[in-house]
Amino acid sequence: MATNIKGPGIYLAQFASDSAPFDSWASITRWAGGLGFKGVQIPSWDARIFDLKKAAESKTYCDEIAGVARENGVEITELGTHLQGQLVAVHPAYDEAFDGFAPEAYRRNPVARQAWAVEQMLFSAKASRNLGLKSNVSFPGALAWPYLYPWPPRPAGLIEAAFDELAKRWHPIFDAFEDADCNVCFELHPGEDLFDGVTFEMLLERVKNHPRCCINYDPSHFLLQQLDYLEFIDIYHSRIKALHIKDAEFRPTGRQGVYSGFQPWVNRAGRFRSLGDGQIDFGAIFSKMAQYNYDSWAVLEWECCLKHPEDGAAEGAEFIRRHIIRTTEKAFDDFAGAETDTQQLRRMLGLETTTPAKK
Repeated sequence: MATNIKGPGIYLAQFASDSAPFDSWASITRWAGGLGFKGVQIPSWDARIFDLKKAAESKTYCDEIAGVARENGVEITELGTHLQGQLVAVHPAYDEAFDGFAPEAYRRNPVARQAWAVEQMLFSAKASRNLGLKSNVSFPGALAWPYLYPWPPRPAGLIEAAFDELAKRWHPIFDAFEDADCNVCFELHPGEDLFDGVTFEMLLERVKNHPRCCINYDPSHFLLQQLDYLEFIDIYHSRIKALHIKDAEFRPTGRQGVYSGFQPWVNRAGRFRSLGDGQIDFGAIFSKMAQYNYDSWAVLEWECCLKHPEDGAAEGAEFIRRHIIRTTEKAFDDFAGAETDTQQLRRMLGLETTTPAKK
C-alpha cells in the first residue's frame, strides 16, 4: 500500500516568545495554521505554550490542547525534548553553560539537574502516550564530545566508557517509551555524542538494538560535516522516525573549513539557511523517504543566519508542501501488463514446452 509523508509541520521552539502571537498555545497554533502548516512540534520545556507535567498526568489536558490545535487547523506532530535530553548527560566542562536549560532550583547541582532531566523525559513518554504521539524528538547529551579531536591523544577505553555510561542512562528511558508506544528520535548533531551514523550505532549496540532508539533525520548537520546525507537514508531508513527539514550551505575557503575558525554564524564556512537558500537536495531526500515508505511528519526547523524567522516560516510551509510526494499505488507501465498465467510463465522461462498437436 502506498504511504505518504505528512506535512508541512513546524517546530515551534524558534518562535515561542513573550510577544503575540507567539505567547500562547491558542495564538501560536492559529499563526501556524494561517501560514499553511498542518502540524506543530512542541518545545516541551516552554511553559508559555505547554505544561509537560500536566500533560503526563492528565489525558483531559492533552485532549484540550489537541482540540485547540485542531480548531486552528493543525495537529501535534511530536514533543521536542532537546533541552531535557541534553541534560541526561553533561560533561563537567559544560556544566555552567548548560545550567540555563534547567530551572533555577537545579542549577549548580549536576546530580539534581540530571535527575530532573530524566524525570522530564519520563514525563514526556507519558505525555506522548496521552497525546497519541508515536515519536519524540530529542538530544542524547554528551560525555565524550570534548575528546572528539584530542591533543594529547585520549587514553584507550575513554570513548567506550563514555558510551557505556550513555547507554546506562538512556536504556531505562527507552523502556518507558516502549511502554508508551513511542520512539525516541535523536537529532544527530555536533556537540552531542551522537552526531553521525557511526556514533549512533555505538549507542544502539550498547542498548541491544532497542526498538525505541531511533533517529530524527536533519540533513543540515550532515552537510556541515560533509557526510553523505542521501546514503545515510539508505543505511538507516528503518530507524528514521522523524524529519527536521532544515537547509544549510558549506563554502570552505583558503582560511577556514568545517571548524569555521570560531567565527559567528554569519561568517562561518558552514551556515544554516532558510529552506531553498542553501545547498541541500531536498528533492532527492523526499524521493528517498517516499521510496522507503516514511509515513510520518516533515517538520520545518527554521534556523538561518540571514533571513527573518517569520519570512522563513512563511516560505517554508510552501517549500515542504511542494516537495511532499504523493506516492503511487500502481506501476506506471501497468497498462502494458497482462493477466498472470502460470503455464505461460513456465513457457517463457523455457521450463515447459508446448506439445505439437497430432495430425
